[in-house]
Amino acid sequence: MTTSSTHVRATLNYLLYEGVRPQMFMTNQPDARPESAIKSQPFDVTIHNARVEQLAPTLDRNGFELRTHTSAVRDFADDAEVTGLYYAECEALLKRATGADKVVIFDHTRRLDVQAPKGAAPPVRGVHCDQTFVSGPRRVREHLPEDEAAQKLQGRCAIINVWRPLVEPLVSAPLALCDARSIAHDDIVPADFIYPNKVGEVAMFKPSDKHRWFYYPHMRRDEVLLIKIFDSLEDGTARLSAHTAFDDPTTPAGAAPRQSIELRALVFWPR
Repeated sequence: MTTSSTHVRATLNYLLYEGVRPQMFMTNQPDARPESAIKSQPFDVTIHNARVEQLAPTLDRNGFELRTHTSAVRDFADDAEVTGLYYAECEALLKRATGADKVVIFDHTRRLDVQAPKGAAPPVRGVHCDQTFVSGPRRVREHLPEDEAAQKLQGRCAIINVWRPLVEPLVSAPLALCDARSIAHDDIVPADFIYPNKVGEVAMFKPSDKHRWFYYPHMRRDEVLLIKIFDSLEDGTARLSAHTAFDDPTTPAGAAPRQSIELRALVFWPR
């Protein structure tokens, strides 16, 4: 597989929607029934190489965008270095990329596609978006003072993830991203993620032949993906992008397991 190839065929795990709001218990619940888990529906798709597209995808048109960004972080497994240095780097990157005047990074996750050590999680192999049009504004209220949140929600606000590979070239379990323009409103199914102290809401997706998928083969450590998770605008701007890790059939045997880090950020524009 070279970066000039135009596409691959792969199987993605969509939601198997059975007419009931999906729920996922994030801790062991003694009364959890089997049907309370989110069930998947494998669906074969074509995933296009975004690197060879004549018109490069952008955050506001397609819901995702590739950026070159070199980090000064030496050890991404060091939470103190990530929060103390990388957060500031990504805040500056998001302001440059979007024109926003305020960025609030509220968490990060490291992922490793083997038996995960403490502090790392496996890649998510299920089509999803981290927030919905309901939980996006809720995040603003969770992370800003009440008065400021009310003010910011009167203007444009968004949630954007910054996703970076920690091995290069990344060939194992790459990230697939769905063009926001190909997602119909009825494709989106809100799902409850039930924690001991709260209930979160994420977007799951029903399969559709109309979904147009992309990926960036052989990503480097100095490349990041900006992924639109939520946007308050309703003027045709991309409001979200479904995404998932996938098993690329062209991945060579013995390839290094995927390692990555993603930051999640609230983004605000001047009114």
